[in-house]
Order: sequence, then structure tokens, then C-alpha cells
Amino acid sequence: MNWFRKFMIGRYGPDHLSAGLLFLSLLISLIGMFVPVNWLGYLSYIPLVLCLYRMFSKNIYRRRAENNKFLKFWNPVAGWFFKRKNRLSDSKTHRYYKCPQCKQEVRVPKGKGKIQITCPKCRTEFIRKS
Repeated sequence: MNWFRKFMIGRYGPDHLSAGLLFLSLLISLIGMFVPVNWLGYLSYIPLVLCLYRMFSKNIYRRRAENNKFLKFWNPVAGWFFKRKNRLSDSKTHRYYKCPQCKQEVRVPKGKGKIQITCPKCRTEFIRKS
């Protein structure tokens, strides 16, 4: 294993974009198993080769810039899914309302009747049923 450590010195290694390319490759190959299209299996090798190329590349600054561009796209998408997951897990105990003035989401506990909600961002007060 020491030979691999020496080999990877000065190389970029794995990052979020590489993991995304690996996942895309696996997804395409799984779809290729169920769809009878011959070239789809070969198409799954393209993201895999790009992933390996990026991991063994010595141009660290360019790979880091590529990863930053990917993360600028990926973080809002992942945040949207994470927010939906949190809202689904909180759905039995809390309700979410948007402030009528600044559109900030406010989380309030369920089962309290009509309550006066104060927006933490703009301090607007509004009444809703929890």
C-alpha cells in the first residue's frame, strides 16, 4: 500500500465531482442493464474514465477550479433535497409558513391553534393557524 501512497503524491485525488462522475457511470450502467440499447453500456465508461483522469491528474489547480464550478451547481440542488427531507421528517410536529413580506420560511409547532408569528428576518407579525 505504500507504493500507492508514493504514486499519489502530487496528484489530485478524489473530490465531489469525481464522486458524482462515478455515480453517473453506475447509474448509466444500471439503466443499460434494463434498456436493450447496446451502446448505452459503452456510454457508461465515459464518466468513469473522466473520474479516473481527474483523480490521477497532476494539474491540481485546474481540477480544484472544476470542482468549485460543480459545487456551485450542486450545492443548491443538494440543499433543496436536504430541505425537503427535513420538512418531511418534521411534518408531524411542525408547520412551515412563508412571511408575507420577505418570503422567509418560518417553522412553528403544530397544535397551538391560531398563533401570532413574528418573522425572524424582518420582524413582520402575522397570524396563522398551527
